Amino acid sequence: MRKFCQFVRKYPLSVLCIVLIWTLSFIPFFPETPLDDVQFIDKWTHLVMYGGTCSVIWYEYVRRHAALDKRKLFLLAWLAPIVMSGIIELMQEHCTTTRSGEWFDFAANATGVTLAVPVGLLLFYIKVLNKNSRHDSLC
Repeated sequence: MRKFCQFVRKYPLSVLCIVLIWTLSFIPFFPETPLDDVQFIDKWTHLVMYGGTCSVIWYEYVRRHAALDKRKLFLLAWLAPIVMSGIIELMQEHCTTTRSGEWFDFAANATGVTLAVPVGLLLFYIKVLNKNSRHDSLC
């Protein structure tokens, strides 16, 4: 339990985003909006939701670490969200009567997670460049 509390303190926005994804994934219905007429709006929503969540994970990781642990990032910022997405889609299909699991939702989720990787790397390299430029200006 202590490790979980430390994790939540270290990554509060990431945990919030993950809780929101789980909550939104099992709400039985959504109200109609003008965006319902946009083609593939639900797939765009999935892509942005998972891409945004994983970008937040990267942001919080980069903010707290001086170096990238590629194994940890692969597991926590790429693989775990994709596996979570698959579990949610399976649960929607087999454990609810109001939602359905879709392969295209899973693909949109995985695409969003994958697109967050270059965003996270960019955040890290910006941090490194800023750190180096501050160090250079002090010398």
